[in-house]
Amino acid sequence: MKKLFFSVLTSLSLLSINTNAESMYERFQAMQNEVELLKEEVATLKKQKNIKLIKRDDQENISKAEMNDEADEDDIEDTLDYFDKKISTLNKATNGNHLKFSADYRFSLDNINYTMADNSEAKNDAFMSNRFWLNMFYKANNNLSMIAQVAYNKAFGSRSGTTSSTDTAYSAYEQFDWITNENAYDGMLRLKNAYFFYKNDTFASLDIPWTFSIGRRPSTNGHLVNFRENDKSSSPMAHTVNVEFDGLSSKFVLNKKLGTYLKFCAGRGMTNADVKFTSTPYAETDDIPQIDLLGLIFVPLNNGQYSINTQYYYANNLIDMNDANKSSGFDTVGGLHSFTANFILHGIGSDLGEFLDDTILFVSGAYTKTDPKDGKRMLYGAVDLSGATQAGESKTGYSYWIGTQFPSLISKDGRWGVEYNHGSQYFRSITYGEDTNIGSKVATRGNAYEAYMTEYLVEKYLSLQLRYTYVDYEYTGSNGFFGETTGASYSIADAVNFGMGSQVVETAQDIRFYIRYRY
Repeated sequence: MKKLFFSVLTSLSLLSINTNAESMYERFQAMQNEVELLKEEVATLKKQKNIKLIKRDDQENISKAEMNDEADEDDIEDTLDYFDKKISTLNKATNGNHLKFSADYRFSLDNINYTMADNSEAKNDAFMSNRFWLNMFYKANNNLSMIAQVAYNKAFGSRSGTTSSTDTAYSAYEQFDWITNENAYDGMLRLKNAYFFYKNDTFASLDIPWTFSIGRRPSTNGHLVNFRENDKSSSPMAHTVNVEFDGLSSKFVLNKKLGTYLKFCAGRGMTNADVKFTSTPYAETDDIPQIDLLGLIFVPLNNGQYSINTQYYYANNLIDMNDANKSSGFDTVGGLHSFTANFILHGIGSDLGEFLDDTILFVSGAYTKTDPKDGKRMLYGAVDLSGATQAGESKTGYSYWIGTQFPSLISKDGRWGVEYNHGSQYFRSITYGEDTNIGSKVATRGNAYEAYMTEYLVEKYLSLQLRYTYVDYEYTGSNGFFGETTGASYSIADAVNFGMGSQVVETAQDIRFYIRYRY
């Protein structure tokens, strides 16, 4: 009897301190599971109590010890009434309310500085921004759920706008679909993610757990970059993909023990369709063709401590601005093959002390190869001082990225990290959505260095971060598109010789402080 009594007490205490779930949805699910266990424990306790009382009614005499037990039973009956009230309260908060919300607000202050190739400077000592995410989760049953997120990302006050004709041409792309929620632009609340998620433990009668989803994808803050962002990672490997897009994915678990799985992905980054109020609404036009991406993620090992992850994708009909004046829209230049592999170590060894056991190390490598259309140049220009190059020539590039994250040196729950990445002259990632205001650091053709510290102020709800990012470019075009206009890769010295010294960034740094509330 007492064993069951203390079991119920333990269940109730677990219910009140369950704060380790990664989202509000998971917390409610944990609460619902605890409620069900509590109901079972209370029902068992009541049943055994009633059986004892029935037996005692048949007895003529009750011993002194039994009288004490009977007094205990009165206390237990009061406790059961208390538990019943608690369960009723928890039922109101969980059962019948499958739509869950969580909120994420962040204030950021960035000190930004650029040194141009001609040694001139551009800077912003205090760029302040608000970012807000509203997350929604709806679970129809154990197999089917819906997930959505709306976002607001805006600079303090009104942005000052543009200062030159070149800036005016570029400003049209501030709300480009790939970065529409990652860019601190205006005060609009926009859809960031929205998709349904189906899962099952068997596939075509085979013991293969699998999932399928389609919609506005959770394709930013992927693997590795999520460490510094202090977020749960989305599925893409952020070394080569970090943009918003619409598409589908399907995952198949091949070995549960090893964590082996295969995931197929497909997405559309641009749709060729005429405007609504024409004689042929939504018909294809003479504009650029659809931009589609097909990908495959294969994870041979993920056992909680060690993980090996690989990713391949091909993107077609990639774009660039179609002339040097940047005023005539986009031009299609070709496709891109991309392969990424990384190794992540969650904990150095075993039982080597709390610090090493809780330290993360990772290394990632990426390879890209362009597939230009006839007569098009991808990642190089018509003028090339390093030698004659013909239009339609393919270019290959590589990048590597290493980093570590370890427990805070000043608090119990904080996390600190240090990272470095290098990219070759013709490396090309699709990482425009990376949350770095000076441009994607992992897209760097050159060297990028970063250090950060994340600390908690109020449990897991209120945190702050101080981050320093420094980029030393060896070649131009790291954050451009894919052709010869904005994506061409010249050495910094060649850019100066071409008279572009005032337009080309040689080094960039961003010192960011943020304070973030999540619940």
